[in-house]
Amino acid sequence: MIMKHIKELNIKNKTLLIRFDYNVPIENNIILNDFRIQSSFKTIDYCLSKNASIVIMSHLGRPNGVDLKFSLKPIYDYLKKYYNRKMFFSEDCISEEAIEISKNLNPGEIHILENLRFYDEESSNDDSFSAKLSKHAEIYVCDSFGTAHREHSSNSKVLKYFKNSCIGYIISREFKYLNVNDSDGAGVVIGGAKISTKIKMINYFLDNSDIIFIGGAMLFTFLKSQNINIGLSKVEENMLDIASDVIKKAKKMNKKIIFPLDLVCVKDTIDSKRIFIKDIDKLENNDIGLDIGPKTVNLFIENMKNLKSIIWNGPLGYFENKDFSKGTIEISKYLKKLNNVSTIIGGGDTVSAIELYDNIDGFTHVSTGGGASLKLLSGEKLNLTKSWELYSNE
Repeated sequence: MIMKHIKELNIKNKTLLIRFDYNVPIENNIILNDFRIQSSFKTIDYCLSKNASIVIMSHLGRPNGVDLKFSLKPIYDYLKKYYNRKMFFSEDCISEEAIEISKNLNPGEIHILENLRFYDEESSNDDSFSAKLSKHAEIYVCDSFGTAHREHSSNSKVLKYFKNSCIGYIISREFKYLNVNDSDGAGVVIGGAKISTKIKMINYFLDNSDIIFIGGAMLFTFLKSQNINIGLSKVEENMLDIASDVIKKAKKMNKKIIFPLDLVCVKDTIDSKRIFIKDIDKLENNDIGLDIGPKTVNLFIENMKNLKSIIWNGPLGYFENKDFSKGTIEISKYLKKLNNVSTIIGGGDTVSAIELYDNIDGFTHVSTGGGASLKLLSGEKLNLTKSWELYSNE
């Protein structure tokens, strides 16, 4: 089933129930990172241009019942300041009072509902809860890519209760850039801590890219599978055979996997202040690798020069510590300089790592999802798509 884009529906003067992902970091009612909120503006602006009234729902964190630490009130305050128009906030997402506010919205007014996860029924994809949410509006819009891999009431069974449903600009853009099935001139940078979380993506890109660059702690499982001394570096012992099989498969397919030449290391413990660079084959028994080294950065860049598109999922080092963030920062800076090359950042920790020391401007696409982007980049069907096939009345 093809999901309709919001532009394909007549939304003029209609009331829309929009599911966004406003799961953003908030401390003392101050929003620390507004990337996901700003990503929603294009959909909101389009709706307002059609004189529609908007009911917005989202989750925030993982509250155990009602917990005002996870209230969406700061989101309401942020949007009210930005849009400077009549807006409402309801302290309960399915109360009769909240539904009444939604039904009486004038064109161009916005209504923010309280955290969906204050109800356990949201996460359990409850039919009754979905039906109550549907009473807010005439048309349902899903634009929450961050939850597209989950089967929750607000992006699954709620579809049953709408005659007209569509996706917004966020999800449309995510599908455009993360549905990769053309290997011609494509490269993928894969990092992060565990090969177990990335193995499906690695296997997918053996078929759908020209070259794979490996970094992050997952690197050491590959190295140990080839009997290379990794010292005290992280390893997934139960994934050694699988890592070895990936290398064999790549050789058989004549696909290029680029492993680091050198590493930024410490001795004995990651808290050590003695930091040094070593070639990959020179690690000693008490060495710990925590970032890719300068030779590796140059190697990666050299092999990226003729690519048409580069996808990046997973930081290349222990980025939380600035001493081990340089590999991630240098690759980020290089990708931003590229012209006529599609550069796609796969969300989650990759975005967090870049934003910690730089900004995310300058890439072709930066995903708003973590788990959802990983699933899509692994060639898997999202639960959102499955729900659309099961429940949509289109």
